[in-house]
Amino acid sequence: MSGHPEGRCGIEIVGIGSFLPERVLTNHDLESMMDTSHEWIVKRTGIHQRHKADWENGETVLHLAKPALENTLADAGIEAKELDLVILATMSQEMSCPPTACRLVDMVGAGNAGAFDFSGACCGFVFATNVAYGLMQTGPYNTVAVIGGDTLTDIVEYNTRGRAAAILFGDAAAGVILKKTDDQSKGLLGQAMHSDGSRWAGLYIPNTKFDFAPGDEPDEEQFGLLQMNGASVFRFAVETFPQVIESTLEKAGVSPDEVDHYVCHQSNQRILSAARDRIGFSEDKMLVNIDKYGNTVAASVPLVLNDLHKAGKIKRGQKIMMVGLGGGLTWGTSLWQL
Repeated sequence: MSGHPEGRCGIEIVGIGSFLPERVLTNHDLESMMDTSHEWIVKRTGIHQRHKADWENGETVLHLAKPALENTLADAGIEAKELDLVILATMSQEMSCPPTACRLVDMVGAGNAGAFDFSGACCGFVFATNVAYGLMQTGPYNTVAVIGGDTLTDIVEYNTRGRAAAILFGDAAAGVILKKTDDQSKGLLGQAMHSDGSRWAGLYIPNTKFDFAPGDEPDEEQFGLLQMNGASVFRFAVETFPQVIESTLEKAGVSPDEVDHYVCHQSNQRILSAARDRIGFSEDKMLVNIDKYGNTVAASVPLVLNDLHKAGKIKRGQKIMMVGLGGGLTWGTSLWQL
């Protein structure tokens, strides 16, 4: 099946790229900061290390997104001035105004390309890619960049109190260039975007005493820091992750074996393994890189895509499914014919 109603254009992924901050924070580094161990972290999460932006000296998500976009443009073989639209999926905006994406467009020399930030937490890149596809089908946007980037290491505590979040998160930016094509076989075959706001307290960042979840004691020292109920999010993810994959495949008329790569948000090794075991696809269809990067939030899915691309495993004609789940709570998919 083509996945495109008659009259719709094809859309292809023509470039993939990423950027990682230089500093690497290993599990052994964390042992000196809090009550934890390398073995404990690996057993619970699968993470060995993560990259950390030098935010103390001004390295923000913008400084990760710029080289990530430049690398993605280079991979696509196009110039920044050819971009019609730039979407930055992030929850690490430098300021509430202006949108970080506007500054990104200026820094890479993309002229007056449209730009906006997209806040979808760990689902941000998947949701933003679906939105970009819809805008390209209905609007005058021929070439669109979708970048996911986050720097959550600056909103976690590197001590025993903040251990649950501190061991998980790393910083990165990565993304894709989408371009219209006459080949209608290329593009989105299926998608899903869901939320359950009643579960918001699983992951949130309070800014005032009124923002704390019921049962959480307001604490000024926690303003601006990530609050996480890891156990409840884990249980929800183990159940929901495979469900949304299965429902997307069923609606698209695609069998699990037809998908060449499941490009999944890297939240926890155990969640990924549970999804793979339930659906029953082979291990080589799901690249896991959480051991190297940790949970990089909106950068997570495109980082997997980039690692596959660098390894020469992304090929024309393949089907890939991008899957995300995160704060909100939100979860969704993006099933592509390359």
